[in-house]
Amino acid sequence: MGSSPTTPEVSERLARTRALTDDVSRLRFVSGARRTALERMQVTRVRDLLLHVPHRYLDFSNVVPIGMAEVGSEVTVVGRVDRVKLKRPKPRMQIVEVYVLDDTGVIQATFFRQPWIAEQISQGDLVALSGKVDFAYGFKQIKAPFHEVLGSAADGGSYARILPVHPVSEGMSASWMRRIVAAALADAGDVCDFLPVRLVARHELMSEARALREVHFPTTLASKERARRRLAYDELLCLQVALLARRRIELEGCDPTRHVIDGEHVRALGSALPFELTDEQRVAADEILADMAAPVVMSRLLLGDVGTGKTAVAAFALATAADTGTQAAMMAPTSVLARQYAEKLGPVLEAAGVTWALVTGATAADERARIAQSLASGETSVLFGTTALLSDDIAFATLSLVVIDEQHRFGVDQRAALKRKGAGADLLAMTATPIPRTLALSLYGDVRCSRIRKRPRAGAGISTTCIAPENRDLAYGAIREAVAAGQQAYVICPLVDDADDGSHLDDVPEASRSTSSNLHSVARTAKALSESALSGLRVAALTGRMAAAEKERVMESFRAGEVDVLVSTTVVEVGVDVPAATVMLVHDADRFGLATLHQLRGRVGRGDVAGTVFLECPARKGTPARKRLAALEKTSDGFELAELDLRLRHEGEILGYRQSGGVSLAVSDLAQDADLVEWAHADAEQIFERDAALVSPALRPLAYEVRDRFGIYFEEAERL
Repeated sequence: MGSSPTTPEVSERLARTRALTDDVSRLRFVSGARRTALERMQVTRVRDLLLHVPHRYLDFSNVVPIGMAEVGSEVTVVGRVDRVKLKRPKPRMQIVEVYVLDDTGVIQATFFRQPWIAEQISQGDLVALSGKVDFAYGFKQIKAPFHEVLGSAADGGSYARILPVHPVSEGMSASWMRRIVAAALADAGDVCDFLPVRLVARHELMSEARALREVHFPTTLASKERARRRLAYDELLCLQVALLARRRIELEGCDPTRHVIDGEHVRALGSALPFELTDEQRVAADEILADMAAPVVMSRLLLGDVGTGKTAVAAFALATAADTGTQAAMMAPTSVLARQYAEKLGPVLEAAGVTWALVTGATAADERARIAQSLASGETSVLFGTTALLSDDIAFATLSLVVIDEQHRFGVDQRAALKRKGAGADLLAMTATPIPRTLALSLYGDVRCSRIRKRPRAGAGISTTCIAPENRDLAYGAIREAVAAGQQAYVICPLVDDADDGSHLDDVPEASRSTSSNLHSVARTAKALSESALSGLRVAALTGRMAAAEKERVMESFRAGEVDVLVSTTVVEVGVDVPAATVMLVHDADRFGLATLHQLRGRVGRGDVAGTVFLECPARKGTPARKRLAALEKTSDGFELAELDLRLRHEGEILGYRQSGGVSLAVSDLAQDADLVEWAHADAEQIFERDAALVSPALRPLAYEVRDRFGIYFEEAERL
């Protein structure tokens, strides 16, 4: 048996662990331009650097001789640079050609629009190239390969067997990044493990110190993956603990309402609904009502694809609040959607004896004052509305239930502001944006989820077709035919006007976008359609930048059939219900995420006539952009598409969390780490059942780690 660590050794490891929070500038080689480059990558502390893991590895234990590199295969080759050429075939086109030799043959590496490559690589250099092999003009080629200059010495055997390739930015080369990371590992890599020993043993995980070394400089590719999974589990567990702790802090001192779930209003609502709930809807309603009856504050997310009947399920929660003698608020992201809820649910609630009101930004002052008075007296049980519900003049007598639709469209502060109007109020969030289970657990780890997958009414269906811009007339013809038959159509554009640069359209991986930069805008498209392709039809424009009253006026005109074709941004993505709309054309469809496109196409085919959706994309068949859109042609299952979207995009981008300052994960890959998400979620719940304050000696290091990563402060643990 090995001897136990001595006190100086333990003290040294503690010092190294504390060094993780130091500024990255304390490390060797980090100053000037390299420090600026790290800051651009959001690497400001030693911990950030050690968790800035490589995004690929070159396995030099499996280098292919150039002569054996098969055309069409992905390979890594190593050879000497024979020639470097910089060409300018067009005024704004620069191409660098690098010819590389080994004992078996020659291969040409081609770099586009990277003229600086010609200065970085010199004749005689030993280089590694990695990419797909093509054949053209008598040479094997690798276009836009990953490359690494290994040196110029005659002996090429000095490079590492597995070479890590870290993400870098301007001012930082891959080789300098490796040198800086190696220095950081030497100075601070031998850290104390913050995980409880039982979790390390249960999941057969590497130690944290070993994982940090192996993920950056692996001995084998298998050990690299084991190391990455250890660090991913760390990240996911800290996130789950942070989410649960945040909920504990929010609910501290709150007195939860034990709702009456079998009262007269709930029973009357069941009779008032013009249909029977499906089995899935009934299960979801039962889960929600059970949470409302429990002596704890409810926090539940109701997931349901377009048309699955989430609104009917939510109605039972609203009626339950009325049965308890308390009040409920239902907040929607747009006034159009808030009004639709009032129009659909209002008559049903009235039939069940539940009083309700609607408040939006367009509500007249005298009407608003009357509603505010009835709320304050408790006379009104349910209030529908937009962010107008957050105004100071809207005060509830006893708010016990908050329902938020498409909650990711509201800021954290807005959601919290509504909940503060009723201390200890239950929360029911609803979304028609399909969310994979792993993403739901990661973003809403403190929230229980209910799902409705099947539509109670199948509807007439939707057909989806990808078209090239030159075939746009097919869509215009379908729109004219639909309008001639008394129907309506949508035309969706990514930009509001031509002054936009499209920089906000960042929810699609770069490889899956077309190269076209001439994106369609609502302003230009609406004008062009009115004057040419759809002349004679009643065309209107709708964007999120319009004043609320103007947006509502345009939308009401469309719903009333006074507009034939609505040219819009994605402002119509959620909740707009126009049964007569049967055709949709989406310009530049490759610039939208799959979940967004699925939501958009749910706006047509909602009546008795089948919907037709045209996704216009300039990319050629077989390209990543067209392959991604082809998934929409093949399936109408929103959850299946959401899983695909998760594999294609960063997790936080799917719900717009990158823009709204929410969770973003550095190491975890939710598409491949589903088991780790499940482990972390279950482990965090078990930890909180035993020690929610994380005061036990085994959990105090975890408390520090969660505070450092997510800003959640465990006062009791740090006081001891």
